[in-house]
Amino acid sequence: MSMQQHFVTFLSPGTFVHEQTTKPIDSWDVQTATGMAAEITERYNAKPFGFYFSTSRREDDELDSRQVARSGMYYLGGKIETLAEVKARSDPSERILIANMEGNGWDRIIVNTNSWKVVQPLEAEDVVLDYDPAHAARPESRT
Repeated sequence: MSMQQHFVTFLSPGTFVHEQTTKPIDSWDVQTATGMAAEITERYNAKPFGFYFSTSRREDDELDSRQVARSGMYYLGGKIETLAEVKARSDPSERILIANMEGNGWDRIIVNTNSWKVVQPLEAEDVVLDYDPAHAARPESRT
């Protein structure tokens, strides 16, 4: 008999790497996770820019669990921009961004400003949610 547990991992802007907070969750429920995000504050008052789900499983003959599934990223709002749009601005301060996009084959990025500005590649399996951090609350507390 195997044991299985679902998790949601929230990512917030960090100094060198993203801050991560992982919490158990009953299922891969986007609405519940979105509500949970409103309660998370990391160092320097950073708020999550997104989250992903994972599922871990442990068989009876295994000492530790292993991740058996992981979702794409769910971004808590943000603006999607294409390489063409970034290039069209002709902003000299974005030359490194353009080089990174070209060098890594990223056609689209997501720019999120829930707290500190975060720019990430937008992968095909990622989802950008309609999210307003000023009005975010846990689903069960909404009226």
